[in-house]
Amino acid sequence: RPDLAQFQCNGALAAAKAAKRNPKEIAEAVAAVLRADPAISSAEVAGPGFINFNLSADALTARGQAIADDQRFGAGVVTDARKVIVDYGGPNVAKGMHVGHLRASIIGESVKRLFRYRGDTVWGDAHFGDWGFQMGLMIVALEDELGGLDKGLSEKLASLTLEDLEATYPAAAARAKDDAAFRDRARKATAQLQGGAESHRTIWKRMREVSMAAQKRDFASLGVDFDLWLGEADADPLIPDMVKDLESKGLLEEDQGARIVRVAGPGETKKKKRDDGSVYEAEHPDPLLVISSEGSAMYGTTDLATIVQRVRDFAPDLVLYVVDQRQADHFEQVFRAAARADYIDRAKLEHIGFGTMNGTDGKPFKTRAGGVLKLQDLIGQATEKARARLREADVGADYPANEFEDVAHKVAIAAVKFADLQNQRTTNYVFDLDRFMTFEGKTGPYLLYAAVRIKSILRKAAEANLSAGPVRIELPVERDLVLALDGFDAALKTAYDKRAPHFICDHVYTLAQSFSSFYAEASIMHESDPALQASRLSLASATLGQIETALNLLGIAAPERM
Repeated sequence: RPDLAQFQCNGALAAAKAAKRNPKEIAEAVAAVLRADPAISSAEVAGPGFINFNLSADALTARGQAIADDQRFGAGVVTDARKVIVDYGGPNVAKGMHVGHLRASIIGESVKRLFRYRGDTVWGDAHFGDWGFQMGLMIVALEDELGGLDKGLSEKLASLTLEDLEATYPAAAARAKDDAAFRDRARKATAQLQGGAESHRTIWKRMREVSMAAQKRDFASLGVDFDLWLGEADADPLIPDMVKDLESKGLLEEDQGARIVRVAGPGETKKKKRDDGSVYEAEHPDPLLVISSEGSAMYGTTDLATIVQRVRDFAPDLVLYVVDQRQADHFEQVFRAAARADYIDRAKLEHIGFGTMNGTDGKPFKTRAGGVLKLQDLIGQATEKARARLREADVGADYPANEFEDVAHKVAIAAVKFADLQNQRTTNYVFDLDRFMTFEGKTGPYLLYAAVRIKSILRKAAEANLSAGPVRIELPVERDLVLALDGFDAALKTAYDKRAPHFICDHVYTLAQSFSSFYAEASIMHESDPALQASRLSLASATLGQIETALNLLGIAAPERM
């Protein structure tokens, strides 16, 4: 509460309720203890029992010095480090990446970086969608296009491109809706693929190879990387033994020719509608479909087998699934099934859901023609917009062409990522490039500019043989800057605990604003007092360290100049 004091505590209100005492009485007792502490300059009780207090200049100076001296700029680490897998990205084979993959990739990358920075051992897993009915659908469609899969298959597949696959899939998916015979062939092809049919495996490997090469390129341009480039198919070899295990534990049930695992507990139901409109009570969550009536493993089956694989290979303490909020029911089914089978503790599995990225019409983002926008096209649009903004601001006219392009790309990625991550992840947000690309307000480009400005100050100081020195707090803006710097650890801890990068965004924006006020009132290069000048250089350096660290945790890189 900067309008009242540096800090405010409302704990006396809760304590009074628990102790059945007057909150103001408790607050006064606490305030008296605070006043006796040399780190506190004042502590007053307001209203029904709020405690407003301020730190002493010595305490602020000591904290500022500690942050300036710390290689982590005040950021702590977890007490008990864990082994964590972050499952994000999730692109499908035979499809190019589009804006629908954007949020999972951006949020997942930030969560991975944050957990790693806080001290955990972390693996990021792309978890490709490279198994299931979609693969069978593509195999029969390509079989028709290539004139059979029996002769010269490798030669026929050699020229296959992602563009070919992207053209084939929607046509095949549409045909499967109306053509029962085609749909049945696809189901049988899925089972044959999973059974190891050589021709099916050959075409599947080529589709995966072509798709992964394009996806690695797209992820790289977005500044996203993975430790594990695994897919659903990598868990497939574990499915037969897993099914036998589920069977031996009495968890598999026959249901209309399929095999399921019930995951709902006693009395867990929800109302559902029949085709005729009547309402009935059904168990909820729905059972997990393990084996289809055609004998093929399902989407949930491979997710369950992936858990078995991860436990075997990594023994994780936590697995985070950064996937669209609309998949919440699916993951609840899988997590419960894993717990019922005693594969892993349910508390070690978390679905980190998120809302949709919408257009200005409030609907999921589409191209002007109504189609799904490819990720590369989105990045291209953002980069072109960044070039225009830089030229408008007369930035980079004298840069070498490659440096200008590097800065434009960094500005574009900062705009796109910060626009996404500054939102509470479960909410939907409107994607508006014009608004995100401005160098003013709470945007990625503004934060890049803040970092670059401090870099420029420190370069000029180095050229003048000026160096940082002990921190001294004299002006209110210096005090406010140290208080802003002090919030870094709390922001990271909250973002970590809540799996919510927007707390990092809030901190780094507040810090950039605080430095802007500091820079406007506290001279650095023209300060006549050498000790004060050295102190301000220390604060500037610490601020840059925090801003760049925070941006890195968001997956954003700052240029050296702009």
